[in-house]
Amino acid sequence: MTEQTRAGFVALIGEPNAGKSTLLNRMVGAKVSIVTHKVQTTRARIRGVCMAGQAQIVFVDTPGLFRPRRRLDRAMVAAAWGGASDADVVVLLIEAHRGISEGVKTILDALKERVGQHPVALAINKIDKVKAETLLALAEQMNGLYPFARTFMISAERGHGVDDLRDWLAGELPEGPWFYPEDQIADLPMRVIAAEVTREKLTLRLHEELPYQLTVETEKWEDRADGSTRIDQLIYVSRDGHKGIVLGHGGETIKSVSMEARKELTEFLGRPVHLFLQVKVRPNWENEAERYSEMGLEFKDGN
Repeated sequence: MTEQTRAGFVALIGEPNAGKSTLLNRMVGAKVSIVTHKVQTTRARIRGVCMAGQAQIVFVDTPGLFRPRRRLDRAMVAAAWGGASDADVVVLLIEAHRGISEGVKTILDALKERVGQHPVALAINKIDKVKAETLLALAEQMNGLYPFARTFMISAERGHGVDDLRDWLAGELPEGPWFYPEDQIADLPMRVIAAEVTREKLTLRLHEELPYQLTVETEKWEDRADGSTRIDQLIYVSRDGHKGIVLGHGGETIKSVSMEARKELTEFLGRPVHLFLQVKVRPNWENEAERYSEMGLEFKDGN
């Protein structure tokens, strides 16, 4: 008798910058979600597929939960809770050194209303930043506020405790056939992943100059007969002044971003990549339904 296969969805939720994307990439073993030091870099509900024995864990990497102000913010928070509500298991990720913030308390209150009977695990991340007694006290406090099924001490960046979390998740999933082929790591179209790679490089390069006033769209994708791929992308910014920032003096910034993104895409795709970037001013892109659809978010009428 062969072991029964299992498959299910796991939602990673938490405050912005808690390490959800880093944990997803560590679990999957490949970079499918962009990771920066800026909050709110995850816009789309990216699914990464992780194989654990006979279990297929499909991760829903949700935007960080925060107090929404703009239309885009509200769409991101709605996507996060949608991912949690639809999942078989939920993992709440918190940072060890930040403790129980007001944001974490708000998430705990919402969990009681939105998640229902799904098991919820607590993953305390960045454990190398605090002492053992502080960790134990934090775990005890958190479990007093919510009935977590399990608590894990992890370092998503270093990999500590991640295997234990993965194995537990695999055992919690329902029995059934796999959703995806064994060698598939994400269900996002490659065009979207390529756009996310470029957006990450822009975010890292521009730091505080252009936090979230840009988006990237893959306009054309051509797999050539010589085995290479040509990718044409549009970078949308909100103002004329932003275009100059993205281009940089003498085009230095855009050249550097293109080189870094091309290098990563070449490695990811396993073939030569020719990347062409163009910057366009689109003042109202944050209020265009098409942009939301590309990011996997729901566009709602109203401000």
